[in-house]
Amino acid sequence: MGEIEKDLKQDPPCHSRACAIQNCIQKNNFDEGKCRKEVDALYECCNAFYKERGDDARCVTCPKPDLLRIKVKQRAQGIS
Repeated sequence: MGEIEKDLKQDPPCHSRACAIQNCIQKNNFDEGKCRKEVDALYECCNAFYKERGDDARCVTCPKPDLLRIKVKQRAQGIS
């Protein structure tokens, strides 16, 4: 089982990735720019969550699907 599959089985899904962002931000004096890798990992997990369960699914650790798609597109274009 891959990392994404394990993270999707957590309760709530993707929880460890959300915690990794919090830990990174705290270690870096709340500079989110230094935690891009962790944010990207959460978005990757959330994208898989919605692909598996549909856009009507809800998860406290993931942004709503429309917002997630906007954020992923912005990050691909280099917009924070």
